[in-house]
Amino acid sequence: MNLRFLVWSGLGAAVLFLIGGAIWILSLPAAPAAAAAPPIAQDEAEATLAALKPPKRQRPLVAIIGINDATETTDYLMPYGILRRADIADVVALATRPGPMQLYPALKVEPQATVTDFDTEHPDGADYVIVPAMSRDDDPAVLQWLNSQAAKGAIIIGVCVGAKVVAAAGLLDGKRATTHWYSLGELRKEHPDIRYVADRRLVVDGRVATTTGITASMPMSLTLIEAIAGREKAEAVARDLGLADWDARHDSAAFRFTRPFALTAIGNTLAFWNREQLGMEITPGVDEVALALVADAWSRTYRSRAFTFADAAIKTRNGIRILPDQVDTSWPAEHVIPPIGGRQPAKALDDTLQGIAERYGMRTADFVAMQLEYPKSNAP
Repeated sequence: MNLRFLVWSGLGAAVLFLIGGAIWILSLPAAPAAAAAPPIAQDEAEATLAALKPPKRQRPLVAIIGINDATETTDYLMPYGILRRADIADVVALATRPGPMQLYPALKVEPQATVTDFDTEHPDGADYVIVPAMSRDDDPAVLQWLNSQAAKGAIIIGVCVGAKVVAAAGLLDGKRATTHWYSLGELRKEHPDIRYVADRRLVVDGRVATTTGITASMPMSLTLIEAIAGREKAEAVARDLGLADWDARHDSAAFRFTRPFALTAIGNTLAFWNREQLGMEITPGVDEVALALVADAWSRTYRSRAFTFADAAIKTRNGIRILPDQVDTSWPAEHVIPPIGGRQPAKALDDTLQGIAERYGMRTADFVAMQLEYPKSNAP
């Protein structure tokens, strides 16, 4: 009798759980309420550029900080690659500890220095510190170092969910800010005195800046180039990236938890038997911006993950050392991601989303674009 009671109790709980889940999914909007992103007023754009002017050096020093375990791939590599190709600043990719960095959701790299090395070489600190999303927001070494750099006059820039790391350091207290749509509620709950600003890819308040989703590091980097070296230089780099235009405008309402997003996440997760390991051959001189975007996107489908292969470690276009996941010269042809070649980064991302749609369906491509907070109909 007791066993029967337990069985039926368990079945009842399962049924209630399924019903509750179904009700929750049905309560989600069918699609985001997209609208034209409101324009940025000229005085706001000018104020943003003025706030981002180099605080110390004529040729500024930019430090990108990450932890060795699961720093976000595109947040870390894209600002590095864009600023290095602009050649208007000295840029260094840092980690808290020696040894390789396993980026998330793909790629393993060797940092160029540790924060200790950086402090020894640059005791007066950086001009800019770029903070990607990390697997934990409260790493003590990161928080201590950010406060030290801020005290030395650096402008701190939180990319995407890197805003939560900046907030954990106490540097967003009472300030205007933004972050990735998925983490916004958590950021506001943990730091209720932050003043959220919607419809902006980049928000600057004093010596602290934050951005929206993962792909926002592209317009953020271009804005920083414009603040340092002028509009003409930023436009030249934008053309090199494959962008027709950029600014801080953003339609925040277009990015939210929707019914198709939830159903795609559940369906692709449940199809675990059909998950693929896709090979990306990496070659010397590969563009790190395009590489990061392609690897990141293919690893967010919940159907696939990108693995790099090469016969040895290689250096990217701007000197980042990539450690292949597999030391090999081949991968099964049906599971190889098309080579990046000389494609411009923005074009590489669009092509990747199209490839994802062809392999897994448009809903999965939309699911990936939503995670990247990428407005597919426009340049990022």
